[in-house]
Amino acid sequence: MKLSIIIPVYNEEKTIAEVITKIKDIKLPKDLTKEIIVVDDGSKDNSQSILRRIKGIKLFSHETNKGKGAAVRTGLNNAKGDIIVIQDADLEYNPQQIPQVISPILSKEAEVVYGLRFLKKGNENWKLPAHYVGNRILSFLTNLLYGCNLSDMETGYKAFTKKAKESINLESNDFGFEVEFTAKICKKGFKIKEVPIKYRPRLWNEGKKITWKDGAKAFYYLIKFRFIK
Repeated sequence: MKLSIIIPVYNEEKTIAEVITKIKDIKLPKDLTKEIIVVDDGSKDNSQSILRRIKGIKLFSHETNKGKGAAVRTGLNNAKGDIIVIQDADLEYNPQQIPQVISPILSKEAEVVYGLRFLKKGNENWKLPAHYVGNRILSFLTNLLYGCNLSDMETGYKAFTKKAKESINLESNDFGFEVEFTAKICKKGFKIKEVPIKYRPRLWNEGKKITWKDGAKAFYYLIKFRFIK
């Protein structure tokens, strides 16, 4: 079996090399190999030049910035794995947690697994209550509209089987990818298992890219994919 780890990158020169190093150090079961797919989404910093010097990755590049969703779709179109994981490039999610995220898939408990943040007050994400509240509202709406049972719909840590990937057609270019993926997976009847993870959110001065506007778009996409598409 093969695990495809897709890393969308946009202006992550400070962290991308460390993320890839951590991924290379992951210990997987002997019958599971991994491929690291990195998609540079038109970075304006030194991310591209750093990536070109790193061996052992499959690098794809967008000439201009198209958005996270577009970068993920490029990765998915080139993934050969039986299992796919989306790994952000900013170290909010520690790659060393990938084995525990894919564990329910390996044990055939689920075909889709989400990393669950916002679990304990000891977790650093509680320093950003506005994001916590916004995420909880979006998760509630997702459950209401799609019949899911999610606590953290907007998590960036998503793992899924090749079968799940091939069952849906993704179109979103921006952060709406998170909503679209969840909406279409739920509509197809896949049950999503949540696995607790540790999470260290970036602050605005560290380069965090998601704003309240993305939250408003997420609400729009929830309605769109439930009643229009």
